[in-house]
Amino acid sequence: MQTETEIKKRVKLSLDDYTINPESIGWARKPIITCNVRGKFLRKKKWNYWCVYGREALFSATISHLDYASVCFVYYFDYETKDYFEKTIIIPLDRKTVMPDEVQETVEVSHKQMNLSFISTESETVLKVQSDNFDGKKLDANITVSYPDDIDSLNVVVPWSKKHYQFTAKHHCLPADGYVTIGEKTYTFHPETDYGVLDYGRGIWPRKSTWNWGMASGNLQDDVIGLNFGGKWTDNTGSTENAVILNGEIFKISEDVQFVFDKHDYMKDWEVVSESGNVQLTFTPIFERIAKTNVVIIHSEVHQMVGHYHGKIVLSDGREIVIDSLLGCIEDHYAKW
Repeated sequence: MQTETEIKKRVKLSLDDYTINPESIGWARKPIITCNVRGKFLRKKKWNYWCVYGREALFSATISHLDYASVCFVYYFDYETKDYFEKTIIIPLDRKTVMPDEVQETVEVSHKQMNLSFISTESETVLKVQSDNFDGKKLDANITVSYPDDIDSLNVVVPWSKKHYQFTAKHHCLPADGYVTIGEKTYTFHPETDYGVLDYGRGIWPRKSTWNWGMASGNLQDDVIGLNFGGKWTDNTGSTENAVILNGEIFKISEDVQFVFDKHDYMKDWEVVSESGNVQLTFTPIFERIAKTNVVIIHSEVHQMVGHYHGKIVLSDGREIVIDSLLGCIEDHYAKW
């Protein structure tokens, strides 16, 4: 079990020479790390990814900037019908899109094919997406995701080296209220049962990267539980993005976990396990999302599975929680960017 420093006061991610600020290395319960990432053209990667779990469908929207282009993508998945569609827009040499240094700040992209707005305040983010041609249909999404005062979040700085590093904020169990209309079908989201997950990233990355990510947010009996696990990209850095959010309280897991899966058949069960045995999870997929990009210098491939987690986790206070059919996602991602 490695030791991670908990950061309790506001700090900047980068020094003036664009290297990592040593005082930022660690994790925090609140987004108190300012991501002043500058310089290093082509290597800066910034994104705001939202995933909202509803009772009928999952909806996701992302705004990212890779230094030389903005890449935005929106998708949905209907659990019962298995209807799925994803729309991506790429804006080369985009200098209009501003990716803010703080987690809860507004970011917007306007494009002839799709408009995306993540309008943020200290208490909420309003997700708005419009497109006149989303699989031949009109898309109109308007979801308010709120930030309760009593909920912790996961905020981690991962240091690969002085010159390559990443801040990741994984915010779970955020009550969602609103709707997504696709053609004649409307999906509604209710804060008592439906939750948004934010993946906010800012950093300076190497040319090639690979990672696994598993996450979930939802109700389980009388509890609200968020799971966040990462692999490969954080291994041997001294930092992890592993944690459980239980009824608003974060329990940090300061050891690496292994993702065990079949690259030849992603629809087989996955295992997420730790060496100590404190994390023993099985993920059973119900759907595989495959997204590939091969444009000029961007090459990426992601296999993101939607499904359910089962198993057990021993928290840092010794309590054991049983996970039984908790809806979530898990992914295997390669990027040359």
